[in-house]
Amino acid sequence: MVPNPNKITFLGTGTSAGVPIIACDCAACTSSDPRDKRYRCSALLMINNKAILIDATPELRLQCLASNIRHLDACLITHAHADHIAGLDDLRRFNQVQKQLLDVFVSDRDIEPLRKMFGYTETQCDHFLKSDWPQLKFRQFTPGIAAFDIAGVPVDSFSQNHGNSFSVAYRIGDIAYCSDLSCMSAAQLEAVKGVKVLVLGALRHNPHSAHLSFAEAIELARQIDAEYTYFIHMSHDIVHARDNALLPKGIALAYDGLTVEF
Repeated sequence: MVPNPNKITFLGTGTSAGVPIIACDCAACTSSDPRDKRYRCSALLMINNKAILIDATPELRLQCLASNIRHLDACLITHAHADHIAGLDDLRRFNQVQKQLLDVFVSDRDIEPLRKMFGYTETQCDHFLKSDWPQLKFRQFTPGIAAFDIAGVPVDSFSQNHGNSFSVAYRIGDIAYCSDLSCMSAAQLEAVKGVKVLVLGALRHNPHSAHLSFAEAIELARQIDAEYTYFIHMSHDIVHARDNALLPKGIALAYDGLTVEF
């Protein structure tokens, strides 16, 4: 089989409240620009013809329909906050279509919260077409210790600060996915050096204790110096047309449905 181009599709680029948020009449929430409509944050990576989902948001079913996703090889979880895991139950459909368990890779910090909420998904069943619940296999790993393998695709990971907690960043070949972070250490910067595509959280213009601000994300992107950087996990403080025009060359706001080849 001839390999298809490696690519990332941004399924959702919004923060935990989504955009528009409930009961708001701000510029982003009332915008007619479809790029200002943001589902909660997740992405689909196509690497060496393997489909890897990053995070399972509350809108996962709608995201899969919008991007015509029909197959998954695995799911990576960045952290166990609700906006990144609440859609795990929707993975049941891929069990039914593919007639097999689906691997969900989760850090040792997040395995217990996932099992408390989705422990029922680890109950194995051989009748995937008849099953009304997901059939998942949680694959626990320690970020930064060693790369793990997804269907022949090596995945590197490291913990990153997310305020008083942590999230996991993933590097797969030439792309790094770094959502929900408040800063990077020198070692973390080294881990993403040389990537061609950097995906980086940029919450809002004002500072936030658990997320990079718009200005902080720009400065961090400059330090990493990827060929292309895309901002994600944006609140309704970010208006696409206005704020995208403020970004330096090589940095852009992602938006729901955007596909980038690399």
